[in-house]
Amino acid sequence: VDAGFAEADIVVERQFVTPMVHQGYIEPHACLADAHPDGRTSLWCSSQGHFGIRDMAALVLGMDTGDIRVVPQEIGGGFGGKTIVYLEPLAIKLSQKAGRPVKMVMSREEVFRATGPASGTINTVKIGAKRDGSITALYADLIYEAGAFPGASPLGAGAMCIFAPYDVDNIRVDGREVVLNKPRVNAYRAPGAPQSMYAGECVLDELAQALDMDPIDLRLQNAARKGTNAAYGPRFKDIGLVECLEAAKAHPNYQAPLGPNQGRGVAAGFWFNGGNNSSAEVHVAESGMIQVVEGNPDIGGSRASMALMAAETLQVPYDRIRVRVGDTDSTGFCNTTGGSRTTFATGMAVINACEDVVAQLKQRAALTWGIDAEQVDWVDGEARPMPGVNADLEPIPLARLARSFPKTGGPISARASLNAQGPGPSFCVNLCDVEVDPETGSTKVLGFTAIQDAGRAVHPDSVEGQMLGGAVQGIGWALNEEYLFDANGVLENASFLNYRIPVASDLPMIETQIIEIPSDTHPYGVRGVGEAPIVAPLAAVGNAVSRAIGKRVSDLPLSPPKLLAIIDAAAD
Repeated sequence: VDAGFAEADIVVERQFVTPMVHQGYIEPHACLADAHPDGRTSLWCSSQGHFGIRDMAALVLGMDTGDIRVVPQEIGGGFGGKTIVYLEPLAIKLSQKAGRPVKMVMSREEVFRATGPASGTINTVKIGAKRDGSITALYADLIYEAGAFPGASPLGAGAMCIFAPYDVDNIRVDGREVVLNKPRVNAYRAPGAPQSMYAGECVLDELAQALDMDPIDLRLQNAARKGTNAAYGPRFKDIGLVECLEAAKAHPNYQAPLGPNQGRGVAAGFWFNGGNNSSAEVHVAESGMIQVVEGNPDIGGSRASMALMAAETLQVPYDRIRVRVGDTDSTGFCNTTGGSRTTFATGMAVINACEDVVAQLKQRAALTWGIDAEQVDWVDGEARPMPGVNADLEPIPLARLARSFPKTGGPISARASLNAQGPGPSFCVNLCDVEVDPETGSTKVLGFTAIQDAGRAVHPDSVEGQMLGGAVQGIGWALNEEYLFDANGVLENASFLNYRIPVASDLPMIETQIIEIPSDTHPYGVRGVGEAPIVAPLAAVGNAVSRAIGKRVSDLPLSPPKLLAIIDAAAD
């Protein structure tokens, strides 16, 4: 990096501060434990991964994981904050002592004080470039709050993501986490990436201004493409960053004129996406109805995506598929719903199980016809003889094969378990227009455009929902949200009255555009889409505000008092 900075004509370096913020889910933590006389316990809870809750509760209590059955409930928001145990071990222990079921529910104040917020950070970024816009070096020093216990911060993910969108030879990222008297942090949607990429994308915007370049052109000139060796290690395969940038530049919202005290911000975002372990089962009922059983709580439309992929693989109508999230005793192990892994990894398990079912159905048809299974094709939900095989054989629909299972080998079911490798990373680009009132420092978001590569959008409405939700959370993080501590380290705003999450009246109409560059590591080209939407909004808003007031702002949130002080200081 030293040699890279020596080659640079322009170097921009700046420090950025982000506060601790909370995930802001509406449903508080809650669980019900029922300890049975035989030593086993049933636990009902709202979480992002009931297998993980089972394993952590067993570890805390010194129990065998086989003695805890966790039944997943519908989840009223999580965003990473419901991935570890809080109440569950307490409820189990109290139930064991009382000999009665025990229900525990956190108050809102307890949620804010006792459950992990996202890390606050102090991040310094330095970027050097030649006058033609070629970036010669990237450097970041990342400092993340861990709270009261080490090993809790998402520093590693922040370091992986910060420079991933760019193809630059000279890159260095240093990182430290700091233990201090604040709550232990927890994951918050793309944990670690919004904070680091806020710093990186803001410095890139300042560099574009110094070079008098269009900020999208600067990103395009240095964009990662297929074959780029990512800063965090792997070589990218098919990725859609360039397509997202080109779509952003061509978008009508990027061409619209701006008025006085208005600014437009651009930022790219990235998430590497997760794979890990997943299991699924597929059962064919006598009527031909299909039941899919898997172990990932649905926090963003994953049941619909599982049903769609099952229907596609089995070539049957969507309304013939039923998806159930099984408890820890009734389905195979699945890692937590998080890291944008579920549609990719658990979907792959569903596809594999469905392919097994298709093979069984073809075998049943072959047995019925007295031919080899290799001579049977599966088309539009029915078995058909291959071309050239006995033309008198009539196709057999799935429902008829299902009804005849007693004669052809028994019930038709399949299971699949896997460790999903090679999740396709996801890139996004955000555009944000703001107006800052110079008299009050108040910021109004005039428009927001979210563009993202979804690989193959299995369920476009759910993909757009993820993009919209990430934009809203990112806007709140940029403009209003923060943990406020007094001089003794006591949290002062532990309620929704004082912790300011965005409401509908704070927001513009958010426009979305899905880019589809299929991932070559998934049968249907899927990329996880839940994390990337929250990564770019902080920088998009920050860049827009900086351009609106004509001065670079660095410390979040960009609240009216903070902006007014900057505006007044510039005027003096």
